[in-house]
Amino acid sequence: MEPRISIITLGVDDLDRAVRFYEDMGLERNEKITEGVAFFQMGGVILALWPRDELAEDAGIRERKRGFSGVALAYNTRSEAEVGLMLERVEKAGGRIVKPARRAFFGGMQGYFEDTEGNLWEVAHNPDFPIDEEGRITLPE
Repeated sequence: MEPRISIITLGVDDLDRAVRFYEDMGLERNEKITEGVAFFQMGGVILALWPRDELAEDAGIRERKRGFSGVALAYNTRSEAEVGLMLERVEKAGGRIVKPARRAFFGGMQGYFEDTEGNLWEVAHNPDFPIDEEGRITLPE
């Protein structure tokens, strides 16, 4: 297996609402493939939004459980101040702040939010995880 993630697919209950949220966050929806799904280019990864029931059916999962999934996506920022600014944007776009921006145990800043579909995101600035000009994050050596 090559070390990469190609597409992150989030199951959503309301595709239109989820698309509006991510567009309000500044992402641009791919205009070529729009029937029943939404794709957003995010650097070298694609974020996909797909109706939750259709995703479960495609994966062969019959029973859906609600609640904490044990999965959090992360958006790392280039500065500590950007953490708070992103969380402000989340609220304006209709997301819910789960944990406001504060000093993190790793020395940077972090906060958490849920998108309109309950998917958990961390917004963080970690000074030990540099981000290059193209937005790629790297682990410290």
